[in-house]
Amino acid sequence: MTAPSLAERLDGLLFFPVTAFGPDGAPDLDVFRAHVRAGVDAGAAAVFACCGTGEFHALTPTEFGACVAAAVEAAGGRVPVLAGAGYGTALAAEYAALAERAGADGLLAMPPYLVVPDQEGLLRHYTALAAATRLDVIVYQRDNAVFTPGTVVELARVPNIIGLKDGYGDLELMQRIISAVRTELPGDGFRYFNGLPTAELTGLAYRGLGVTLYSSAVFAFSPEIALAFHRALTTGDDATVGRFVDGFYRPLADLRGKGRGYAVSLVKAGVRLRGLDVGEVRPPLSEPAPAHVRELAELVARGTALLEEC
Repeated sequence: MTAPSLAERLDGLLFFPVTAFGPDGAPDLDVFRAHVRAGVDAGAAAVFACCGTGEFHALTPTEFGACVAAAVEAAGGRVPVLAGAGYGTALAAEYAALAERAGADGLLAMPPYLVVPDQEGLLRHYTALAAATRLDVIVYQRDNAVFTPGTVVELARVPNIIGLKDGYGDLELMQRIISAVRTELPGDGFRYFNGLPTAELTGLAYRGLGVTLYSSAVFAFSPEIALAFHRALTTGDDATVGRFVDGFYRPLADLRGKGRGYAVSLVKAGVRLRGLDVGEVRPPLSEPAPAHVRELAELVARGTALLEEC
């Protein structure tokens, strides 16, 4: 029997751990391992290490390689580990090589740094990255990397580009992309992921497109809430989905909107609230205001209370 492919193994909640930093500001690999291990123990289907939530932008290549290796060690083969890769094409290929040496199973290819390329440039960038690694690649659509359906079809033709994570949120565009790939490459198995900052808010909408995989920032600090919502969403329990959206996820998104960089720093604060000292975010991000951390604690308590109704 052949081992299942990475695309086949990605099924369930996707865990994006924060990167732990010690009092000296350096990565705390022991705490990071504990964070990853706790997420896998709780039921994560995959670990995406050193990506956006993991402050990829703030890590040196050496730190990146050490953190990816620590995540692989903590996961222990129970679930796949994917790592971020970004910046320009040459640097993205270097990060891909570091991830491969660290034992990662795949890559999340983030948008190129700063520039706004056209479709030809985007296609050249991601196909060159895929050619530079033996790892499977998921392309992250957001910001300056937004694709036409035709470009995604061409990306899907690349053997080790296995999926598209959508952080852009244009559902009509996503429907056109899915339709184009299905038409041009029937039976290809190309995967799609909802990668919006609070993906649970749009879970029902993406489910209508057939997109069931999503990244959950909440899982990093409250896996119980994230898993209860995921069960409700996947089983069609729309009443429970609605209760969590109204009582927890919408207020959380409102709170996230109160500060720059809160999609990362607020998650890290949430992990600390659960008793694991993962340190603060690195510049240029800043810590959330104390009042907002207290509001987050109240929201987690409210979300936990909702679990009793499940």
